Amino acid sequence: MSKRIAFLSAAALGALALTATAIAPAVAKDKMKSEMSSDKTVMVGGAPMYPSKNIIQNAVNSKDHTTLVAAVKAAGLVKTLEGPGPFTVFAPTNAAFGKLPPGTVETLVKPESKATLTKILTYHVVPGRLQASALTDGKKLKTVEGETLTVRNSGGQVMLVDAKGGMSTVTIPNVNQSNGVIHVVDTVLMP
Repeated sequence: MSKRIAFLSAAALGALALTATAIAPAVAKDKMKSEMSSDKTVMVGGAPMYPSKNIIQNAVNSKDHTTLVAAVKAAGLVKTLEGPGPFTVFAPTNAAFGKLPPGTVETLVKPESKATLTKILTYHVVPGRLQASALTDGKKLKTVEGETLTVRNSGGQVMLVDAKGGMSTVTIPNVNQSNGVIHVVDTVLMP
C-alpha cells in the first residue's frame, strides 16, 4: 500500500510540476498583457482615451487637441504616429498653442512652413514608452527632432524645459496608447 501511495504521490507531484511549468510563462505573459490592457481609460478633452487604440485614433477625439491634430496632419506625421512606436508624446493643448504669438499657428500649418512645423512637433516626441515615474528630475530626453528636453520635478509636478529655456507642465500624465503614451502639456515646447 505504501508503495502505491508513494507512486501516486510522485505522479501527482510530477503532474503538478509539469502544469506549473506550462502555466508559469502563460501567467507571466498574461500579467504583462494585463498591465498594458488594464491601464485605465483616461478622459482627455471630454473623450475617453482607450489604451487599445493608437495615438492618432485617440487624439482625434479630444476637443482639447484639435490644433495639435491639425498640425500633425499638416506636417504629414499621421502615419508615423499611427505606427508601432512606441512613442512618448508630450501633447500640447489648444490653450498651449494659444499662448504662441498671434498668427504663429496659422503660419506653421501653411505648406511652406512644413519643415518648421515638423521640427516643432517632433520635438514633442521621445522614442519609447516613458511613464511619468520615469520622468525623474534632471533627466535628459532625446527627442525625435534630435535636441533634448530636460525634466524638472517640483511640488509633485513634472515639467519639461525646452532648448530655449521655456517650461511646460504635464497636466495629465500617463495616457496610455497601444503604441506609446501621451502626457498632456500646457505649453508648446520650442527646439
